[in-house]
Amino acid sequence: MSSKVLKKEKNLVTLEFTVTQGEFEEAVNKAYLKVKNSINVQGFRKGKAPRHIIERKYGKGIFYDDALDFAVQEAYPAAVTELNLDVIDSPKINIEKFEEKEDLVFTAEVEVMPEVELPEYKGVEVVKTVITVTDEDVDNELKAIQEKNARIVEVTDRAVEEGDFLTIDYAGFVGEEQFEGGTAENQTLEIGSNSFIPGFEEQLIGKKKDEEVTVKVTFPEEYHEESLSGQEAVFNVKIHEIKSKELPEIDDEFAKDVSEFDTLEELKADTKKVLEQRASDSAKISDNNNIVTKIVNDTELEIPDVLIQREIDFLASNYEQQFRQQGFVGKEFDDLIINFVNQYRESARAEAEFNVKAELVLDAIIKKEEITVSDEELAEEVSKIAESYQVEEDRLEAFKENLLQSSKSYIEETLQKRKAIDMLVENAVFVDPPEEVEAEEAKTEEVETKEEAKKEAIEKEEDN
Repeated sequence: MSSKVLKKEKNLVTLEFTVTQGEFEEAVNKAYLKVKNSINVQGFRKGKAPRHIIERKYGKGIFYDDALDFAVQEAYPAAVTELNLDVIDSPKINIEKFEEKEDLVFTAEVEVMPEVELPEYKGVEVVKTVITVTDEDVDNELKAIQEKNARIVEVTDRAVEEGDFLTIDYAGFVGEEQFEGGTAENQTLEIGSNSFIPGFEEQLIGKKKDEEVTVKVTFPEEYHEESLSGQEAVFNVKIHEIKSKELPEIDDEFAKDVSEFDTLEELKADTKKVLEQRASDSAKISDNNNIVTKIVNDTELEIPDVLIQREIDFLASNYEQQFRQQGFVGKEFDDLIINFVNQYRESARAEAEFNVKAELVLDAIIKKEEITVSDEELAEEVSKIAESYQVEEDRLEAFKENLLQSSKSYIEETLQKRKAIDMLVENAVFVDPPEEVEAEEAKTEEVETKEEAKKEAIEKEEDN
């Protein structure tokens, strides 16, 4: 059995295979042995009829389909390995010549990974990411901590205001008919959260505890329940309880309550330090992404559609999983989620195409730079993963061993990509953002102006 590359156009390779008469005869015999137990021939027990008897009764071609499959299954994988082809899809098989007492000739057309012609990837110039932590940022972070430490207290001496938390009963009607899903008891509602139908929450402002309120609303045109889309509705609402959020004062006592520090100034200093570290980490990620994006965009590469479709499937699966993790589980949500996922799939092509291209480019750089992962690096990464899972000490070694067996290739590839990006960052040329350059130029100009004025003053004094 022989094979050769018939032609290669971009990512499409056509292989030609020749199967000799003797080799095909062996394949036919394999086919006979495979199916003989399912063929009934009068005068023979099931599975005992000789091949020539079956062929005489049903025709010689009875085994040919299975024989062709055997021939392809033997020849195609061997050729792929021998020619070192990185195939990405199932082959399209075409029978070119199939005649009695002649060699069998068939072709296999298959898509392979594209060859990446890398641009210059060392010394790439990118704008450096600069994230400045301001006093306002620190104040906002303290306000977020303040919000987390707020108390919810009952209100009895005033009407409902924006930001209040209500406990209500409600029943919804379209016309005279009460609609399904529009009724609840002891429902918690934050005024201003916009979690109810537009216009519902605003009509409760100014109302008091134990008051019964008639709320009139119109359902949005694109409401998820089609029977209610665009419909006018009336809700009968009973307010059982009004609560408000009571925020602690941001002072030294606040610092003692929420941290290990005794004063507000110490808490502010530590908060700024945390935010600066967070900003530094974020800037590093942004710089890494910008470098990879620049190299990917500079690479001319035609990406096979099958790879893009696989990435879209992967992204859509993750998108659906996010809904499920948020509690949207059950048949009542299936149609809604499918609709959202299908809309996402339609818009995900550009993202998928970039992801695939980035993967191919990084793989090409790893191959060219011969980036490898040592056993020590692999063991260190496995230990970090185990630590992140907080594995108990007595199960630690078993966990690491299982992780190596199940995910070794994935961890190695992740480390290779990380090392490749580190190399790109190390060799990149970072330039200041335009606003930073302008600020530096303005500062230099100011210094030069002052120096010039000083020089003129000295000259005048010498003239006098």
